[in-house]
Parts: sequence; structure tokens; C-alpha cells
Amino acid sequence: MSAVEYTVENQVAVLSVTYPPVNALSLAVRTGLSEGLARALADEAVKAVVVIGGGTTFIAGADISEFGTPNSAAEPRLQTLQAAFEASAKPIIAAIHGTALGGGLELALTAHARVAIGSAKVGLPEVKLGLLPGAGGTIRLPRLTGVEVALEAITTGRHIGAVEANKLGIIDALVFDLRADAIGYAFKLANARTPPPVRDRNARITDVDPGIFADFRARNSKKWRGQIAPARIVDVIEAATTLSFADAKDFENAQFAGLMASEQRKALIHYFFAEREARKIPDVPADTKPLAVRKVVVVGSGLMGGGIAMSFANAGIAVKLLDINAEALDRGMGAVKKTYETSLGRGSISQAQMEERIGLIEPVDSYENLGDVDMAIEAVFEEMELKRSIFALLDKATPPHAILGTNTSSLDIDQIASATCRPDKVIGAHFFSPANVMKLLEAVRGAKTSAETIATVMAVGKQIGKTPILAGNCDGFIGNRILSRYRQAVDMLMLEGSCPLGVDISMRGFGMAMGPYEAQDMSGLDIAYANRKRQNLRDRTDIRYVTIADTLVEDLGRLGRKTGGGWYDYDAQGKPVESDAVTHAIYQASDKAGVTRIARSKKEIAERAFLAMIMEAIRILEEGIAARPQDIDLVMVHGFGFPRWRGGLMHAADVLTPRVILSRLEALAATDPLSWSVPALLRQLVIQGRSFDSLNQIGAPA
Repeated sequence: MSAVEYTVENQVAVLSVTYPPVNALSLAVRTGLSEGLARALADEAVKAVVVIGGGTTFIAGADISEFGTPNSAAEPRLQTLQAAFEASAKPIIAAIHGTALGGGLELALTAHARVAIGSAKVGLPEVKLGLLPGAGGTIRLPRLTGVEVALEAITTGRHIGAVEANKLGIIDALVFDLRADAIGYAFKLANARTPPPVRDRNARITDVDPGIFADFRARNSKKWRGQIAPARIVDVIEAATTLSFADAKDFENAQFAGLMASEQRKALIHYFFAEREARKIPDVPADTKPLAVRKVVVVGSGLMGGGIAMSFANAGIAVKLLDINAEALDRGMGAVKKTYETSLGRGSISQAQMEERIGLIEPVDSYENLGDVDMAIEAVFEEMELKRSIFALLDKATPPHAILGTNTSSLDIDQIASATCRPDKVIGAHFFSPANVMKLLEAVRGAKTSAETIATVMAVGKQIGKTPILAGNCDGFIGNRILSRYRQAVDMLMLEGSCPLGVDISMRGFGMAMGPYEAQDMSGLDIAYANRKRQNLRDRTDIRYVTIADTLVEDLGRLGRKTGGGWYDYDAQGKPVESDAVTHAIYQASDKAGVTRIARSKKEIAERAFLAMIMEAIRILEEGIAARPQDIDLVMVHGFGFPRWRGGLMHAADVLTPRVILSRLEALAATDPLSWSVPALLRQLVIQGRSFDSLNQIGAPA
């Protein structure tokens, strides 16, 4: 069966792309379109051409699976096809539903006109793969929208709804019956004046203030820190305003080729495929049918509980928000409403959407009012006996089929499950704060958690817009376990000569969204303090333990921003400034430990912290807590601000190489065996000449 079907209706040739699942621009699709266009041009009875997608979408973009293969460079290449579209003596109409993204939109931009149904979306998201639009998108789009709109759209890679796209000039008409209306539109153009190709409009984009580009770079420099592609995109759009189309296209080609060869592009492609693979669980059969989740109860109306409830309501799932404390329940519902009102004020939701979502959240103050819920998620304080008592109540108050999830960030899932008569239906459902915003959901399996329960939570996670990752049961699971080791490493650096500001600057320079100390001030020092006390770390003799954070909490009452000071003081505008009290506590701790403080470079600080994260991540793989390295990549990016453009923690480890990591860990372990060691898995990979990525495809070495 051809990837492109050819029919003629009312003197209009219709080229229907039928290449599931998303009609990607594979060699088969490009060939089919080229042959279909040639056939239409040769037929005197055909007056116009419509290109339309079969199935649920137009053309979602390039076929990424062909990157680096002979098919990607085989003729007809996309740019050859675009030239044929623009040279056509007969008008070509792109009829868009679903999505027209990347190369799909770039092809549509070479049609003489574009029509779309109201639910369609268009965009040039190549920046998310470390690339820029390489088929004229940076040159054609500003000719339709103007430079400022094109700069924002291409550097963010956002999807633009058809209604907005119509207002911006990307879409020429909104239609209802896509096929029939597109054919009618094409027939009309065939009997009227055909619009010139986009490339011939505004041959030199006029009325552009050169200062726009400098201002745009300055406004976004912080957001783009460490990334290459956004700045290159600005360069090529700027070139499109000063060069001829042909010269601008040559410049775009050169910049695209440079990005294509970059490590960032490889990292982001890795990350793209890791997200696709995350829901495939090695020991959960692919045909395991998840339970349908129509109603949910969330226990606990605090910040986390309210955020989790909103996550379900935002996906159209009815939620009961349970708190036996009536005052707390009122506060929780008030916070939910305030959050939605803020979203309404920003224009991110409509009044009708706000009312619908609030209406889906029902406050309840008793376990007797739960009804026929399909899932319960407990989101109360991190205290084992409290959670066990709640699970015992949920076990009696919910139907036997209901799944019971706990939002614990570190506690033993099996111990919680033992309070119920259904341990097979108990699972960790660890959301990250704020739960209605953060994408990561750690699904934590207990010893008796069933395949059906795992499949259900993974499916529900996707349904509510999260990236669900399966973790094994241990203290801290994947993310918080690595975070704990990271914090221990930077605390040692601070004891030995660094300061909170120096560490934070170094880690932001590495690409982390926030430094470890500013992040602790944001979340509250008391949270990590309670966890350290639970683990009894201070009394252990097998690790190095730095007490500075304990001093800040116990002796100085510094809990972070919420108390006006933590690792930093905060001025009247809320800006962090270095604290004399904290500096004094650090120097006191260094003196007590007999440490001679030494200065380290930003690079040394970042590398030491990076190695600590890698060391713990390898242990997690050894123990089977994470099924594969790419799951760790997703957890660290979505939950902890590790730079996506590095591909995640384990991809970045592969760039450094296992052999180099082994050498550096051996050196550190020789000088400080209480803090550093060499995982057996790392030695085995080096001996076998394998990468961490090899574990994604094959599994742990025998």
C-alpha cells in the first residue's frame, strides 16, 4: 500500500498521506508526495492540489528514526519536494488537522495556502531536539508572522492552536469539513489569482528594528543558559531579514548542519526516545490491561494533596479531596480555587474551564463518603504510623478493586501495604511539588504490587499529563536517593572550602535549574532535616556526615525562605544575600573537623557533585531500583532540574565515559573511602567495553 493515496475530486487532486501513526516525513511519504504531485501536474483535468493527512493528523514532523540513515539524505529530500511545491503552476493547499509540526509545517509553508480545522495545532519544535528548522522554517515563518512572533514561536518550539495561527497569518482559513472545504478552497484558487509562494512574500522582511534581536537575546539569556540551539535560531532569523532568500537558506543549512553534529542534539534525541520508552516495563507484559480510573480520592488537603487533586481534575477525572480536619479542608479548597484564579488571570484557562475543574473536586471530611472510587492517593505528612493508619481506613472504605497509592517520597512501600488486606493493589505514587505543575510521577512497586496495579498507575500518569517512571522500593527511591547523595557531596565541598553561593553558581553553570542550597531554601530545610533524623545519619560510622545543615535548623532556626532565612538571608525584595551567620557556622564546622579549607574552581565543584550523582545512580541500577539508565535520566530532568540538553544524568555519564568515571572515582575513593567507592557494575562495564546506554537495550551485564 502506498504511503500517499491519490484521488481526484471536482478537478482537484487529493494527496492523502497514510503513514501511521503520525504520517512522519519518511522517504516513503516524500516519494509518494513527489509522485502524486507529478501526476497531478501532468493531468490537464486537474486544476489544483490538496495535501491532507490520513488518520488523526496531518504530518507530525520528520521521521526521527531515519536520522543518520541513508533514507534521510535520499531523494526526494524534503527541500526538493518543497521546491516542487513552490514551482507548481497549479495551486497547492495544505489541509491540516491534528498537528503540522517541524518538517510537516515547513512543507505546508511551501503550499500556496493552508487551511485547518479549529482543533489543529502547528509549530516548529526542533529546538527541543537541539536543532533549528532546517527546511526554511526560519525564513518563511517570519514572512507570514513578522519577526517577533517567529522568534518566540521557534525558540520555544510551542504548539500554536489553529485559531491563533489564523490570526498570525500562518493559517489562511479555518474550516469545518476539512476535506470538502479544502477541495472547495483549492477549486476557488484555481479559478482566481493564486497567492505567490511564501518565499516570494516580503522578499526582504521590511520594517525590522535590528535592536529586536539584541533585546530578545538579552531577555532570554538566563533561560537559554548552556543551550546552543536557541541562540542559533535567533542568528538565522536575523539573517533572514538582511539576506536574500537563497543566501539566508544557505546560512540556515550551515547552522542546521552544525547543530546536527553537536553533542546537545544527540543528548536531546536520546531524551526524546527515553520518554517514549518510559512506559514499557520489562517484566510487565505489554498486554496487561490497566483498570479504568474514573473517580479518585486524595487524602490530605495540603499543598501536595490539593496539587494532586488538581492534576486529576485538569484531566477531567472526578476527585474527592478528603481531610478530617474541617479547617484544613476549607484552606485546601481555598488554595485550589486561588491557583485556578491565577491561571485564569494569566489567560491559560477560560472561566468555563476553571468552573468545570473546581466542580470536579468534591471536599469530603469522612471516610464514609468515598463511594465507588477506583483509586485513592494518600498525601499526608511523612510519618509511617500516620500513613499506615490511613491505609487501614482506606482498605475498609474503598471498593476491593480500588488501587491505593501513597505519595511518600522515601518511606517503605511494603510496610505501608502491610496495613491493608490488598498489598497487590498498593503502590507508591510519588508526585513532585507543585504536583499540578511538575511532570514527574515516580510509581514505586512493592514486593507484592501486581502487574495490573503498575500498568494502571503508569496509564493514569500519562492520562493526567505526567511522565510516570517505575522505581523499586528503597529509601528515597530513584530521585531523592540521588538528591541525598548530591547534597552530601556539596556539603563536603562546603566543609572543605566552598560556600553556598559558590556551589549554587557552579551548579547553575553546569546547567542545573537551581543550585542545591537555593533549592533547599525554597523547599524548606526542615524537610531534609526530618529525613536525616529518620535515617539516623548522624550516628552512622560508615559515612562522612556534615552537620552544618543541622546547626542551621537546630541552633539558628533557619528553615529557608518561609522563616526569612536559610542558607541565605533575604532582602526586602526577596533576593538572596550571603549570610554572616551561615558563614560563621561553616567555618566553625571546618575548624571542628580539622579541615584546612581550600578554594576550588567552578568546574571542580560541578564535577565532584556530578560524580556523586553518577555513583549513586549506578548503585541504583545495580540493585534494580531503576530498570534502566534512561529512567534515571527522566527522573533527574523532570523532577530535579538536571539539564535536559545534557540528555539526563546517565547520558551525560556516557559522554564523560565509564572509563573516565572509573578512574576519577578510584582516585576519590583512595583519599576518602567513607564518601566514595567504585560500584561493581561500573568496573564490569569498563571491562566489557560497554556504555550505560547499552543497558537500555540489553539489560544489566551478566
